[in-house]
Amino acid sequence: MDLAILQKLNQARRERFAVILVTDTASGAVRLVVEKDGYDGDPLREELAARFRSGASGSVVTPSGESTFFTVQLPPPRLVIIGAVHISQALAPMAKIAGFDMTIIDPRTAFATPERFPDVPLLAEWPDVALPKVGLDAFTGLAVVTHDPKIDDYALAESLRANCFYVGALGSRKTHGKRLERLRALGIDDTQLARIHAPIGLPIQAQSPAEIAVAVLAEVIVSLRSRGRQAREAAA
Repeated sequence: MDLAILQKLNQARRERFAVILVTDTASGAVRLVVEKDGYDGDPLREELAARFRSGASGSVVTPSGESTFFTVQLPPPRLVIIGAVHISQALAPMAKIAGFDMTIIDPRTAFATPERFPDVPLLAEWPDVALPKVGLDAFTGLAVVTHDPKIDDYALAESLRANCFYVGALGSRKTHGKRLERLRALGIDDTQLARIHAPIGLPIQAQSPAEIAVAVLAEVIVSLRSRGRQAREAAA
């Protein structure tokens, strides 16, 4: 592999950017596509977009008859939960099985205890202190479940600014309406606010904390596998 490509690939890994190595199987020529740099002018843009969403490597034959192999490398997906509540207790083992690195943040030390969350990174701190330590990016999903604006609102605003692939919030539509007004006051515009999944989770009529956790995780997975699709369709 060309040294310049290798250096760019390693940098992308360190900075948690998605990349695809595109190899012409006939000539062996390799080029690197970094998702954050954009690829709208690329002749293979539709295939690249699908591969960035699915994370699946593989080969295709282009309309011109050339065989191309796509080696996809995505950062490990992360899920940050604001609120050490019963839903979070049920969600933590499910998210781990599904392949997500999970972190729980809650300044309420009565809730955020290792006994309630064994084997899960747990930060008993306010989100404005904890989130910079965790880091938010396009491969991080965030859900707020405390019902406390003093805890939830900052985290929601920061997750939208960081372009997290999923942003969800527990609460009724009435509660969410009030939440939107507070977020607007924090400088979040309506385009960003529209990205919040609220009420949280897929509509499966969930009742118990475990059922709500299933609904949330399913919605997170859908969002991960459809990253960027809506923005591209809107721009088309």
